[in-house]
Amino acid sequence: MFRNSSVLATAAVVQFLVSLDLSVVNVGLPQIGTALGFSEVGLTWVIHAYALTFGGLLLLGGKAADRYGHKRMLLFGLGLFGVASLLGGFATDPGHLVAARAAQGVGAAALAPAALALLTSTFPTGKARVRAFGVWSAMNAAGGALGVLIGGLLTEYASWRWVMFVNVPMALFALAMTWRGVAADRPRERAGRPDVLGGVLATAGMSLLVFGVVRTDQYAWASAVTVTTLAIAIALLAAFVVVEQTTTRDPLVRLGLFANRSVLGAITYVLLVGAAMASAFYFMSLYLQRVLGTGPALTGIQFLPFAFGVIAGSVLAIKLGYRFAPRSLLIVGGLLAATGFAWFGRASADGTFLTDVLGPSILASLGFGLCLGPVTSIATVGVAPHEAGTASGLLNSARQLGAALGLAALGTAAHRHTGQTAAPGALSDGYAFGLTLCAALLAAAVLIAITVLRRTRTLGPGTPEPARQNVTTGLRQPHSADATSSRRSER
Repeated sequence: MFRNSSVLATAAVVQFLVSLDLSVVNVGLPQIGTALGFSEVGLTWVIHAYALTFGGLLLLGGKAADRYGHKRMLLFGLGLFGVASLLGGFATDPGHLVAARAAQGVGAAALAPAALALLTSTFPTGKARVRAFGVWSAMNAAGGALGVLIGGLLTEYASWRWVMFVNVPMALFALAMTWRGVAADRPRERAGRPDVLGGVLATAGMSLLVFGVVRTDQYAWASAVTVTTLAIAIALLAAFVVVEQTTTRDPLVRLGLFANRSVLGAITYVLLVGAAMASAFYFMSLYLQRVLGTGPALTGIQFLPFAFGVIAGSVLAIKLGYRFAPRSLLIVGGLLAATGFAWFGRASADGTFLTDVLGPSILASLGFGLCLGPVTSIATVGVAPHEAGTASGLLNSARQLGAALGLAALGTAAHRHTGQTAAPGALSDGYAFGLTLCAALLAAAVLIAITVLRRTRTLGPGTPEPARQNVTTGLRQPHSADATSSRRSER
């Protein structure tokens, strides 16, 4: 029991650290640009460098966690993340900071799948799993929301450099927790030599896809540069699929995983939720600062209701998870979040925090909290232990890719809706339009949950497990009474 609690605490801290760095630098970008001499376009690479390496290497990180051990990958990732953060804080020119952010992304790509796979294997079923994924989802979302607050306070009252330095003590703390509280993985028999070609194709394809998307602020979607980049990325990913089907080596991703409707549905759901959440943070931050005239520190403080709402929703998901199936929570949570963003879509230039931000923040954040833990649990519940890292990498890749695609697409749509003027009224209309599109993405996610995911009962204490899909064939395999009795006798 103590070891399980240590694993849960370690996974939660690691996920908070990874999520924090997706948003902690956002508020400090103007000061970073001025201090290091970034160009307007070059400044976006402080964000994009992290997203590019994180998203591009997640599949490889998940496979490495399965092959070489969760603890080993956690220690490696935390060490790299901490060193990169320290070097980034001492950066003296744009290239140094962008390189440090890219190295942080590499560390995060090693950390995120390993932490999630560790959680999956430690809490395979039942009440403990519901609680574990509720805690994990609360820390995941709180890291993103509190990152805005922490970044704003550090930038305004210390220095922009502290948005990098703050990661160092956190990484050291997580490193100590991993070293002391996580048992070393048992070495597993490897199916063959590593699939190097598959790893290269997947990493290049994912990286190029994210690269093409994040550069749409510089090159239009229909431009030759963007179309060519995305076409090459799709060709590389198609080649990756062919290699995975034909390779005689240990494949990076066994394609039979996608025959599991739980895995496929959860990945699609989280892709849409990731797109909506990343875009919402962006639009809300700009609305508060550029339309309502709020300073960086106060903007961060005004994100607190959203952060607390996600935590409250995650706690509620734990309690409801003992009585209702995860699929039901995904539907209810998605509808709540969609309603909150539709409410955000009514924001105006003469609005206020109390009338245009607080109410929809609470509603949308409760919805997010309700669905983040259950969707992660669904994606890994029927997966073999030695493939938990791969499934976790797929889920994290979907979230990161969704964030990049969503922010680029919705940001472009909002900019076109705004036009060339920077008047508060036009800016407000553009941000409101973007938030309305976030609501549409969440409605689509709810539709996925209804049509793709199967209805299953929740796993409470003493409740037999529902029928699972065979992860190789995708066929449902009901548990027999004899198997249930056998498991009880083993316990």
